[in-house]
Amino acid sequence: MLDECSAVADRARLAALLGRGFTLSHAARRWQARAIWVVSRADDTYPRILKGRLKNDAPALLYGCGNRNLVGAGGALAIVGSRDVNESLLHYTRDVSALAAEAGRTVVSGAARGVDRAAMDGVVKAGGNAVGVLAGGLERMSTNRTHRNLLLEERLVLVSPYDPGARFNVGHAMQRNKVIHALADAALVVNAVVNKGGTWTGAVEQLKKYSTPIYVRSTGDSLDALQALQRQGAKPWPNPVDVDGFRDALDPKARAPRPTQPNLSPVEEAMVPEVSKEPVSPGGNAPLGSEETTEDYAEVLHQTIRSLIPRVLSKPKKAVDVSEELNVTRRQAEEWLKILVAEGVLEKRIRPVRYVRADQLFQEKFPTETGAEINPLAGGT
Repeated sequence: MLDECSAVADRARLAALLGRGFTLSHAARRWQARAIWVVSRADDTYPRILKGRLKNDAPALLYGCGNRNLVGAGGALAIVGSRDVNESLLHYTRDVSALAAEAGRTVVSGAARGVDRAAMDGVVKAGGNAVGVLAGGLERMSTNRTHRNLLLEERLVLVSPYDPGARFNVGHAMQRNKVIHALADAALVVNAVVNKGGTWTGAVEQLKKYSTPIYVRSTGDSLDALQALQRQGAKPWPNPVDVDGFRDALDPKARAPRPTQPNLSPVEEAMVPEVSKEPVSPGGNAPLGSEETTEDYAEVLHQTIRSLIPRVLSKPKKAVDVSEELNVTRRQAEEWLKILVAEGVLEKRIRPVRYVRADQLFQEKFPTETGAEINPLAGGT
């Protein structure tokens, strides 16, 4: 039979792969004895949130031990940071995690020394649940006495995209960060180092490529890395002091710019419509939040963006340049640019990719003798 398949694959390679069957079955029995489960990306039980957010970057296999229902649970907060931090930052991390537990939210972290471990410790001691995403050593950590008790109580689940017996290495740590962020509705970066380490790399990767909103610590000593992440689209953590405030921080609607939100850039403030103390819809007395009012404010936001982005594009620019000037994520900027291209307000140039205003193209093709500017967006000549 192997000879018949030789036209498709090398006979020696096929024999070697088939010979691994015994080794795999032995490993599976070993994992089962330690209550370690494994799911593939093709399984129905694979966390949908990973496939939805990471697409083809989602791990082909996910190993775990503990309550798998915690993996991808809605409303989770990822808390990440460096290994070597002072006690004040560890205390801060535990406080945030404890509030997460009070709010009934799961905390996702990397289970490493420092901020990660403090995050998991804070939430479980407050009676909450934790997800630890490991870069190696799943089998060893699942048999740890402290972890084992929490695993049996179904308040902790340890997962890893790597073989349960694999040892920790830096490459694995870098790659697993995207899994940490993807399993949460938002992420809080307690501290980081610019252009160094997994915390920084994972946060920047999220801001540029994926969809999980990134917050940065906004109290205590301000680090260059946290300020740099804000320039790339991260938001300051709102420092909720009660359960309702914490839930609002993780609510997608609450993350939209508001007139009362602190630390808005001038561009963000220009995008927020003014709202009276007793807001009503433009068409009558419908209360704010009704379907009619929601549609009106959506139109206000659209018109603001339609007016603002062409002003930012004084010259052809990339989407990342627009996102930096508007202090929004690159993905949000790309969505807005796409809408304005479809409406004919902008045009997308290829090689290199740049966005240019329609009136600039008009002037390039039909320059006026007097040099006067013709702006189709202004509604006249």
